[in-house]
Amino acid sequence: MKKVKFVYNPNSGEKKIIGQLDNIIKIYQENNYTLIPYRLNIEESVSKSLEDIDDTYDHLIVAGGDGTADMVLNAMKSLDINIPIGILPTGTANDFARALQIPFDLEEATKNIINSRPKKIDIGKINHKYFINVASAGMFTDVSQRINKDFKNSIGKVSYYIKGIEEALYMRKFAINVTSDEINYSGDMYLMLIFNGKTAGNINLAYKAEVDDGYLDVIIFKAMPIPKSIPVLISVLRGEHLDHYNENELLYFKTKRLEIQCEDDLITDIDGEKGPDFPLTVECIKDGIEILGII
Repeated sequence: MKKVKFVYNPNSGEKKIIGQLDNIIKIYQENNYTLIPYRLNIEESVSKSLEDIDDTYDHLIVAGGDGTADMVLNAMKSLDINIPIGILPTGTANDFARALQIPFDLEEATKNIINSRPKKIDIGKINHKYFINVASAGMFTDVSQRINKDFKNSIGKVSYYIKGIEEALYMRKFAINVTSDEINYSGDMYLMLIFNGKTAGNINLAYKAEVDDGYLDVIIFKAMPIPKSIPVLISVLRGEHLDHYNENELLYFKTKRLEIQCEDDLITDIDGEKGPDFPLTVECIKDGIEILGII
């Protein structure tokens, strides 16, 4: 029987995975796979869950949200593990699974992983860390880091919106310098998002993004007078297309690589987890990982 590593985060989302473990194992056994489970916990490095992986493993599945998938990706890269990965979306937002059109029904998602062929997709890299969905800096970007985990698990996506509203009451601008082949910008901004996927907090912002085009989609919301900022903020929360805003209000461009500098005390976020400090070098890694479950 072929071996599969099953890494799961028992605390993701509303702890959805707990009641589904037996059924997932059953489906794999019926398809002649031996599933090797590993329960993640905050006391141990994610890398420990992958230490036994060798060429006898067929693939890896990870159950959790974007942050869990991101941590597993980084552990795979650090250990030079290159087997295909399947994602079971059990987090709060699951933005990357949404971009890949992975079913939220875990039985269906599991069967799709088993019955699909690996598809190469892009990943992002920011300094020494990798990301699957979005890297960000500015307003709202550390919301996930600052939400009490029990609170987030209890009311899900609503907790993000509550924290986002609190943040909007104190709009602060940040001075940045962005350099790429496509555009150079030096000035103030409220928020910068660098997408490999399409959505952040289930809000569809990077509507031009493709996960296999070799490019990252960058959106910079420039600082402007409050009366002009409010309509832009409303458009963001509604997930409206941003094409009707001009370059004095926001920038939207695709790039393979960009450099970002910021002298302000600004925290970065990678898929809901704390990111590296400035200055930043961000690049798209074309075909950086193989994903199962895309039908």
